[in-house]
Amino acid sequence: MKNYFILILLLAAFQNVQSQKTDKKQLIKELANDACSCIDSIPTYNRIKDSITANIHSCIDYRVVAYQITDQLSNIDLSDNSQEKKEIKVPINTDKNPKEYQDIYYDLERYLMENCEAIKSKVASTDKENKNSVSNNKEAMKYYELGIEESKKNNFKEAIENYKKAVKIDPNFAFAYDNMGICYRKLEQYDEAIDAYEKSLKIDPQGLLPLQNIAVAYSYKKEYKKAIKTYEKLALIEPNNPEVFYGIGQMYSMYIKDYEKGLDNMCKAYSLYVAQKSPYRTDAEKIIQMLYDQMKKDGNEKKFNEILEANNISQN
Repeated sequence: MKNYFILILLLAAFQNVQSQKTDKKQLIKELANDACSCIDSIPTYNRIKDSITANIHSCIDYRVVAYQITDQLSNIDLSDNSQEKKEIKVPINTDKNPKEYQDIYYDLERYLMENCEAIKSKVASTDKENKNSVSNNKEAMKYYELGIEESKKNNFKEAIENYKKAVKIDPNFAFAYDNMGICYRKLEQYDEAIDAYEKSLKIDPQGLLPLQNIAVAYSYKKEYKKAIKTYEKLALIEPNNPEVFYGIGQMYSMYIKDYEKGLDNMCKAYSLYVAQKSPYRTDAEKIIQMLYDQMKKDGNEKKFNEILEANNISQN
């Protein structure tokens, strides 16, 4: 199936290079837009995050191969008719470790993170059901679905009213409280958002979405130490969740101004994102670059390098 898909991309690439030499930035844009459509079609409901991330990786991976093929074809002079027969060979290295593959992959990934809304929504999806995530009550589900429709239209007040009706019918409807909290956060009513998330946690103490969002709400309230404590609670449930280290690193780096702690946590987040093939690697990368600039300005470049080395990350 993969080879068939790459063949389609190859034919499109061949037609492209016949008409004009391929511009790298334009090709990255075209392939990334195609990858965005692929990512947008990925189902997320009741799926674990690793599975969703693997699908996103596949969407990008196919386009890396298409880029390599197009780049090879663009160097072939099709106007040269000096030979009666011409053999066109396009050697493509399918090993995923070489720097060439990684550079193209990261270029596509960076473009997607800046221009494709679908990639962030899919990675951030928390539709995995637990025992009390959804309701078995049809009336409660009706109001929940109405709330989702209003949320999509940014009618957050109307959405909240529907979610309230849902939890009145079924007080153990965790997803309704989660979505209610998101709407309150969108309305900048952070105390109400935290209250909704905490009600969700009482129903499902293992809920990842409410814990992550409580931390975000505390950061908006500028209560950064409370945000860190909430991320630490999340770590007790998922110790290898990169969002824990990214969140803590962000609090220390951007707000508390403890750059060493910020860098150490951000490096841990970066390594986990890379291992999980998560596109959020690019966000961690940007903050690490910002920390480098700041620590170099403060005369702490040596400490920056020591922290990177301790986390087995090359400065390159």
